[in-house]
Amino acid sequence: MSYFPSHGLLALLAKLELRTSFNNSDRDALLALPETVRTLRRHEFIARDQENVRDCCVLIAGFAIRHKVAGNGLRQIFSIHMKGDPVDLHNSMLGTADHNLQMVSDGRATFIPIDAIRELTLAFPTVGQAMWQETLVEAAIFREWTLNIGRRDARSRMAHLLCELAVRTEQADLGTAENFEMPMTQEELGDALTMTPIHVSRTLKILATDGLISREKRSIRILDRYALTKLGDFDSAYLRLTKDSDADELASVE
Repeated sequence: MSYFPSHGLLALLAKLELRTSFNNSDRDALLALPETVRTLRRHEFIARDQENVRDCCVLIAGFAIRHKVAGNGLRQIFSIHMKGDPVDLHNSMLGTADHNLQMVSDGRATFIPIDAIRELTLAFPTVGQAMWQETLVEAAIFREWTLNIGRRDARSRMAHLLCELAVRTEQADLGTAENFEMPMTQEELGDALTMTPIHVSRTLKILATDGLISREKRSIRILDRYALTKLGDFDSAYLRLTKDSDADELASVE
């Protein structure tokens, strides 16, 4: 248990206050949550499908994915998570995981007992509302990713994902809307976009040839935000990154 809030709790506070205004009592109660900070390795599981969950994990550094594996062994990735994200907040109510949470890079996270989360949300309704909103945003991301793989072509799927990563990595202070590190391998991108790794590579090359992006190793630079946003049919409103829903620069294309 920490006597002082970790970077994870501070990042969680900043994330929740994007959409909800806390008073000092709300902030103090959240930052006083009991926690255990752990180092996590690439491919390490945070939670496994059908596992009883005792803690809520908030990422401090690194990236994690949410996924399930079909009976034929194929994996579908539903979302990617980064600094400040409470990656399994809904398990504080459900108790048993119905999917996998797994690191795709080395990182660090703070683990908060779900009993403490439940007590906090009952004692401080504003904090509870903010956590509820966070789970609703996660659901919105799931819907957008489902639409992406179900009704967009390969170029549009990739463009949409790149736009989302640009917005979210900038919000998490991990890059800018024009330049960020790609946290996923081509195989992982394929499992997120229902494409083969070869198709992923070909699609990224097409976007580069068209002058929309450039790549250097795992670094992505967006060269034409207007065209990439239009191609990806991207509107950041579903991410709800501000209280007043101000349009993000990347998605404010008329």
